[in-house]
Amino acid sequence: MGDEQRAWQGVLAHIEERLVDGRLRPGDHLPPERTLATDLSVGRSSVREAVRVLEAMGLVRTQTGSGPSSGAIIVARPVGGMQALMRLQVAASGFPVADVVKTRLLLESAVAADLAERSPGVQLAEAEALLDAMDDPARTPQEFLALDAQFHLSLAEASGNTVVAATMAGLRSSIEGYVLAGLARIHDWATMSARLRAEHRSVIAAIVAGDAGEARTRIHDHISGYYRDAAPERTTPASGLPSNTPSPALRHEFR
Repeated sequence: MGDEQRAWQGVLAHIEERLVDGRLRPGDHLPPERTLATDLSVGRSSVREAVRVLEAMGLVRTQTGSGPSSGAIIVARPVGGMQALMRLQVAASGFPVADVVKTRLLLESAVAADLAERSPGVQLAEAEALLDAMDDPARTPQEFLALDAQFHLSLAEASGNTVVAATMAGLRSSIEGYVLAGLARIHDWATMSARLRAEHRSVIAAIVAGDAGEARTRIHDHISGYYRDAAPERTTPASGLPSNTPSPALRHEFR
């Protein structure tokens, strides 16, 4: 193993250790590339390679530019090799967005209802921490939506169903792809983000209240509402989908 490979793996281990023990949490930014390189006595190329791997695993999202919102933001904690593998497989397959949304509606409605039926015996601390992170008005839309995707995954993980959680983790790249593509068609982000935050809180409230029917309805309306408002075209609705099922052109755009 070459020195360069050992160097970036050392950076990766350093960051993952802090993710696991809680010193880095979703919503935090990684230290600047220069700072990490200096602190760990490695080249900046090794830091970039480690961050690239973390991004491929869905643990961080990077943004270009300068200022406090640039660099890499933590969006998830390590949850196991199976989820990471599925995430990469699904990202490469380019599923049509209509199929992704339909699958989300099926899975996440069932997850929300299941969590409500088992309330108060479910752990929602991670989901609530992500909601708190999304409340920060300094969040860029891209950061917000990355944390949003992790919130939905955290509910699947809270269900305790490892197959559902792994499937949702595998869909994550596809989900982030279409929500980010729709961002350009959201003309008033402040209003949209306030709405999304309120909808997230209402889902959690229904789960905590033990109202399975309401939890199912709220998560369904939340997912379909953003899809409806962010899609560029409206066509004849398909069974089980919102009223703006994407055209073939839209499917290509979101791949």
